[in-house]
Amino acid sequence: MKIAVGMSGGVDSSVAALLLKQAGHEVVGAIMKIWGGGSAPDAGMRNACYGPDEEDDVRDAAAVCSFLGIPLQVIDCSAQYKDIVLDYFSREYCDGRTPNPCVVCNKHLKFGILPDLLAKSGITFDRFATGHYAQVDYDEKTRRPVLKKACDTAKDQTYFLYRLSPEQLATLVFPLGKLEKTAVRTIAANAGLPVHDKEESQDFYCGDYADLIHAKENGNGAIVDIHGKRVGTHTGIWNYTVGQRKGLGVFQKNPLYVVSINAQRNEIVVGEKELLYAKGLRAADVNMIAATLPPRVSVKIRSNSREVPAAVIAGHEKEIVVTFDQPQFAVTPGQSVVIYDNETVVGGGVITEALPDAPCISPEL
Repeated sequence: MKIAVGMSGGVDSSVAALLLKQAGHEVVGAIMKIWGGGSAPDAGMRNACYGPDEEDDVRDAAAVCSFLGIPLQVIDCSAQYKDIVLDYFSREYCDGRTPNPCVVCNKHLKFGILPDLLAKSGITFDRFATGHYAQVDYDEKTRRPVLKKACDTAKDQTYFLYRLSPEQLATLVFPLGKLEKTAVRTIAANAGLPVHDKEESQDFYCGDYADLIHAKENGNGAIVDIHGKRVGTHTGIWNYTVGQRKGLGVFQKNPLYVVSINAQRNEIVVGEKELLYAKGLRAADVNMIAATLPPRVSVKIRSNSREVPAAVIAGHEKEIVVTFDQPQFAVTPGQSVVIYDNETVVGGGVITEALPDAPCISPEL
């Protein structure tokens, strides 16, 4: 087959391209340009997928493609990235929610606009591949593609891919899905890939988030306790997230955490840790990959959290209600809840609210 590989300039996408070429496929590389220009937040800022060092990543991708003897297409997606990802990022933070730009970028840019623009440029291909740690299988019974976890559970990236549609999954290849990260590094080094020892990208953006927020007029505001008493001053609600403890500048006998964010009042509400445990959550804008919703599942409420057992009930208008077996800490509006049935991704949605059902105290406290 002819396979287009979404390159990033990093080791994972480079090894994905290498493996596909070794398997006998015709391979073409494609990389997005998403940096819109402007001043660099910090001199020498690196290790972010969005930033002024993008040209270094493009050069690295070009070096890898030259080494592999495959062409590289550079696709300017900066306007679409601003309209879809950056505007969403700004809007969510200004509305008191914590966004997940990687989820939105994957759905709309990396697995949507990038392959579409590549095809429109005259490059034909049968499949689209990336260096994500995930697997795509096919369910003969339901006759639809299935998204499954990577074999390397520590690197599994399905949390960020749950919004992909069955139609998108049917066109995708994840060459690293069955590999451990250490094996990928070894393959890159043994092959002599120019990026075999390159550091991984650590964040979506390593500068000050205020640089990406449009509505800066909110500015400073009050930090209040759960009774409405002012206990401090915040530096902009976009600098805070539910469950945050450090950097509040509020000192009391017992440690305080961000309990909620009231965008309309420009307030950060703080309280003690036990107030942050919830028995469940409500989520909207649900995307289902699997054909059915099992009565018993496990869920992740943030990318770096462990899976926990839960029950999920489907509601109206793409809503779900999730009930945890054990109360969970810092259920955060704006983040995603992703549903798993063993190794299979069932789907997920965007968290709209925690459901404490009375103050919930974790057994760990």
